[in-house]
Amino acid sequence: MNDKLPFCLPNDITPQIFLAEYWQKKPLLIKQGLPALVGMFEPTDVLDLAVQEGVSARLITQKDGNPNEWTLKNSPLSEHDLQNTPKLWTILVQNLEAWSPELGELWQAFDFIPKWQQDDIMVSVAPVGGSVGAHYDEYDVFLAQGYGQRRWQLGKMCDENTPFVEGQPIRLLDDMGELIFDEVLEAGDVLYVPPRLSHHGIAQNDCLTFSFGFRRPNMVQILDEVADVATGEQSLFSPLTLPQALQTNAYELSHESILAIKNKLIDLLNSDKGNTIITQAISELVSKRQYEMIAFEDELSSDELSERLQNGECLMINPASRFVLQDDNWYINGENVYFTDDERLLITRFTNNDAILFDDLTDDLLMSAATWLNEHWLILI
Repeated sequence: MNDKLPFCLPNDITPQIFLAEYWQKKPLLIKQGLPALVGMFEPTDVLDLAVQEGVSARLITQKDGNPNEWTLKNSPLSEHDLQNTPKLWTILVQNLEAWSPELGELWQAFDFIPKWQQDDIMVSVAPVGGSVGAHYDEYDVFLAQGYGQRRWQLGKMCDENTPFVEGQPIRLLDDMGELIFDEVLEAGDVLYVPPRLSHHGIAQNDCLTFSFGFRRPNMVQILDEVADVATGEQSLFSPLTLPQALQTNAYELSHESILAIKNKLIDLLNSDKGNTIITQAISELVSKRQYEMIAFEDELSSDELSERLQNGECLMINPASRFVLQDDNWYINGENVYFTDDERLLITRFTNNDAILFDDLTDDLLMSAATWLNEHWLILI
């Protein structure tokens, strides 16, 4: 079994204290909260990745001397783009754990927050002065410095009515209010920023900042997923039976009719069938990946996997896959997956970050593991 990373929290703050006093309430500086990140990447690593096919990247530039004139280019990016930037630029690469399982293993440091809330790891690379401007996010984020230094300023808490600078391709605040934090983070330092708290990061030199983001689904996503799951219930396709009072105007859709339909919907949601639909819908939704999986290997047969394992490689969980356990049901990358008892025990070992060797697998489990590897749930190391 791999050694479990310590939680990314100060020594004097337990997970219980953090969740009660800081989570979605106020920021927290965690000095040397993620030392394992130091030296893992250099700026050239990210720049080389940003121009590769299939990478989700953005190039944000700021016109010299004009704080309110910005440009944005989305991937695909080219070497020409990188070589013709103004003085102030930033490149953001999303979904980095899919390209670096080693980085994805650092999610363990945040396991005091349920994994179903994990979004992705984004990295920001910038030269001295580089920034994406003052802004706020709708999600929780741990900003981890991996290389160089970045100065962070935190200001007011925003809401949906907070105005942005008009005419810019990115969301920019022209007023952060009174600053409540202004410090330079060194490599290994981590800053937790709750949703809607205004923040502004400025590179002090060539630097890499890794954003470990956490978010929950919104109500529109939930309603959409509930509707998708409900289409599998044939009984719900029957027209509703409703009481009907005499109306003076036959064209009218009465408030009483709307209320009756609403109550039918509420009754459904509160029923056992409704609970099953909602549970399945939410479980599928939060286990879906926002980005496509990256295939590092050609598909392997069980015989080919057996040979690789006998030659000293081992199997590990792919940190870019999303595993969600709801009661006794596993949801993986948006699908409810059924396992035999032996498969369930093996999946539990994988999700405990065990490294699985050849001797750990029966012939049947070897075939299962080959299937899971080809589904990108697992990786060979």
